[in-house]
Order: sequence, then C-alpha cells, then structure tokens
Amino acid sequence: MNSLILADLFAALDILVLERIDIGLFRIISSVPNWFRRFCDKNYTYGMNISIAQEVFSFLENFLIDAEEFWQNHSDGKLSSGLWTQRNLIGREEQLEAYTICMNNQKVLLVELAKDKFKDQHYFLQTARENQLSYQHLIKENQKKEVLVHCIIHDIAGQLNAINCCLALLELENLTTKGREYLEIASKQSIKQEMLIRDILDAFSADIQSLETFTINDLETAPSILLSVQDTIELFNSTFALNNKHLKLADNIEMTADWQVVGEQSRLDRIITNFVENAYRHSPPDSTVTIGLEAEEDSILLTVDDEGIGIPPMMVGKLFQKFSQGQNSSGRAGIGLYFCRITIERWGGNIGYSPRPEGGSRFWFRLPRPTS
Repeated sequence: MNSLILADLFAALDILVLERIDIGLFRIISSVPNWFRRFCDKNYTYGMNISIAQEVFSFLENFLIDAEEFWQNHSDGKLSSGLWTQRNLIGREEQLEAYTICMNNQKVLLVELAKDKFKDQHYFLQTARENQLSYQHLIKENQKKEVLVHCIIHDIAGQLNAINCCLALLELENLTTKGREYLEIASKQSIKQEMLIRDILDAFSADIQSLETFTINDLETAPSILLSVQDTIELFNSTFALNNKHLKLADNIEMTADWQVVGEQSRLDRIITNFVENAYRHSPPDSTVTIGLEAEEDSILLTVDDEGIGIPPMMVGKLFQKFSQGQNSSGRAGIGLYFCRITIERWGGNIGYSPRPEGGSRFWFRLPRPTS
C-alpha cells in the first residue's frame, strides 16, 4: 500500500499521522484533519515538520518519554496515551487520544479526536455510578426490612412469654380431661413457636450459623419424617376442625418403613409446619389438605396438597425468596418459605412448588436418606 493510499485512509478516519524525525520532532504524513486546526493557529499541511508536544499538545510531553522507549524496542501492537481533555483556540474543551506504533522502519504517532469514545466512557461510568447507587439503596432497604423483622420477632417473643405464663397457670386449674388435652396441644405449639423465634433471630444475625455445624450423616440423630408429619397433624387437627377444613395423611403410606432423612428434628418439624400453615391459609371450607410421603431410592419426597386457588404464575419464581409474599399475606414478613429453602438445600435436598392439575397447590421437598 503506497503512502498516498495511506494518507487518504487516515484522512477518512479523521486521524493525524506523524512520523518521528527526532526526539520531540515529527513530520506530518497524512492529510491534516479539520479538528486539528482548532488547536493551532499555524496552517500545517502534509509534509511539514512539527514539534507537537511544544507547539500544540503539551499534554503529550510525558507520554513521548514512554513512546521513545516503545519505538527503540520495536514493540508490537500500540501504546496509548489514554484520553485527555484540552481546550481549543476558542476555549472549548475537546477530548483526544494518541497512539504510537512501529510500521516497517517508521516510528509513527497517531492523534485522533475521541469525542465518541469519551461519550461512551462517560456513559458507562455514569451507568456504573447509577447501578452502584441503586445497589446501595437496595442494601439499605433490605437492612431496614431486617431491622423491622427483628423488632417484630422481639415483640412476638414478649407476647409469647405472657401466653406461656398463662398456660403454666392453667396446669394448676381443675381441668377436664379434654381441657388438659387441649392444654397439652397448646403447650406443644407454644414450644414450637419459641423455637421458630430463636431460629429466625439466629438466621438474621448470622445467616443460620447453626446450619454450618450440622453433621449430615448422623444415623443416631437422623429424624423420622413420618413422625414429624404425625406430630404436625396432631397439632393442627383442632385448628382445621374449628374452621371446617380437613388435614390428613395420604392413604398409601407404609407405616412400618424406614422414613429417616438427613436433617435435624426441630427444623424439620418447622418446615412441615410452615407447609401446612400455608395450605391451611389458602384452603376453602370443606376442603382437604393431604400430606404425602414417597420413598425413593436415595431420598424421600414429602408433598403437601391443598384444594385452594393455586399460586399466580408471576409469583411462582419468588415463592422461596427472602421477604417474598403471596396473595392475602397481609401482616406477614414473607420469610417462612425462605427459611425452608435454605435449610433443605443445606441438608442436600431440594424444594419446590407445582400446580395441581385438578386445582390447588402442591408444595414439596426432597431430602436424602442418611448413610452409614
């Protein structure tokens, strides 16, 4: 490619091309771009010599020190000055960038007006700042919610303590057999609520640090998921009956089989309780909630089916996220299913939701069996 074609090419690219003659001295070997004339009052043209650092772009004086080393080493590629801003002859700021290259035996300096590049860079920086501010705002909002949950939980704990005192006093009363049965159920539920409060506070203070110390393959302490289901049904039977709803265990369950799973008993109880509470809230009168268990080769699947209206499709992806709330969840913090998810996943299982073909919802989780 001859020099004339190169000159035309660089002119089309609006780039000033200079060949190094001596330290600080250059020869113009391209057409002079119109923008260059805005920075000098001398009418430079093709073939003229110029001391660019002294006469036009003093910013390049330090860059040319690195450029000399680049040229002396006959380095490959190019060396960039980076963007800089300079005022033209009428005092308006413009952005430029310079490059050094070695082309055959020539030492070449390229200077271009970098207006579009500056705009892109400015846009990306501005976008990054806006995203950073949005992220910080999101973090602050999340912290506010967590503080609110802390306050709510502490208030609940105080009220629950008063309830426990009343239950303790009732034990001293002359209750009927049925009354003592209800008192025992209420006491068990109260204990579970205390455990729930402790677990939530632990989770928000250290993202459930106690899960990190959990031993997965401990056969001696591995809970029976069937026992947890039976306890949950006993606790909720009266609540369901009072509201003309039904809670039952599926009919096809082998009661004498081994139903041990990886996990910890109190947390497993809490997860099943959460599933049943959700099903209860979304079940219409005269409907049935069914808890199913299915033994698989290396795991056990638990399902909770209700006959409600189901979950709107737009909510399904958010069900197990922190602070997620479904329909008609006024007054709830939206953390129950979140804790279920992180606990089940920590135990090596998985959890999910699927709509029932006949209507209603199925919440399920799968836990591995403990190994010896």
